[in-house]
Amino acid sequence: MTRSPDPDLEPPAPASAKHRSDYARWWLRAADRAADAGRELLALAAPVECVCCGSEDFSLCGPCERALRLLTRTPFRAEGQAPALMDVNGSVILPVVAAGVYREELAQAVLSFKKYGQGQLESVLSRALGRAITGAAGTMDGFCLIPVPTTNSAFRKRGFSPVHLLLRNLDRSGRLGGGSPADALRKGRTFGQWPGSAGALPERLQALVPAHATAGGQKGLGRGARAKRVRGSMRARSAFLAPDIRGRPCIIVDDVLTTGATLAEAARAVHQAGGVVLGAVVLAATRPPDVADPPAVPGVTAVMGGRL
Repeated sequence: MTRSPDPDLEPPAPASAKHRSDYARWWLRAADRAADAGRELLALAAPVECVCCGSEDFSLCGPCERALRLLTRTPFRAEGQAPALMDVNGSVILPVVAAGVYREELAQAVLSFKKYGQGQLESVLSRALGRAITGAAGTMDGFCLIPVPTTNSAFRKRGFSPVHLLLRNLDRSGRLGGGSPADALRKGRTFGQWPGSAGALPERLQALVPAHATAGGQKGLGRGARAKRVRGSMRARSAFLAPDIRGRPCIIVDDVLTTGATLAEAARAVHQAGGVVLGAVVLAATRPPDVADPPAVPGVTAVMGGRL
């Protein structure tokens, strides 16, 4: 990633007497200035560097924060780039809404947040995730947001679960609309075993079960090696520790979408627990470098409004 040029080496910008910058509303400009002032005060107490450009004294400098907001201002449908979530005939198995494309400032911020969990990054990323949830659910009410559980080793290393932290931030600030977090899944103790049979799943969700999971063969893994690794890795938490999701509409939440294998496994586990899987929301979605940016889809809510 190209680092920002040294401002001391750049020629001075031409003055403009009546220029109001690129802000559409005055209060947006005022809010950014207030945020910059707050960051400067914080930098005096805890000097840091911007995780994106390396500027001193900010964990996320003003220009990089604005760039991140631009990258996540328009949620889009992302399951088309995830082979585990698409049927062989091109039909959608599990719809997914992403806040942005995993690149540039968004990729840097996500990586740094998962590694260090800085408060400033949590605030910015949670707002981006909230926009994606709103784009997916719209005015729907009474739905559950199911965070994908992190591995035990990752939790011990970080001391927190990134997705749970973001959802908690949104819940505390009242930005989840008609949804509520439901910590209904946990990592299974036994990998490589599927509780129940593929026949117990709805017809469309049966495609989430790879053939080698029931036939015992190992053919066709290829890029499905990831699916093999997460197969059977999630299951419902004990009824004494988790909310009851039986019969309730559920949207799965994760941080980054790659092949879709993790979301596929989470969808299977939620269904096994009795939840009605509507789709998934992610903070960022990867894509092949030669594919153009996916367009926004205004009708995302309608897609997630029905049962799979």
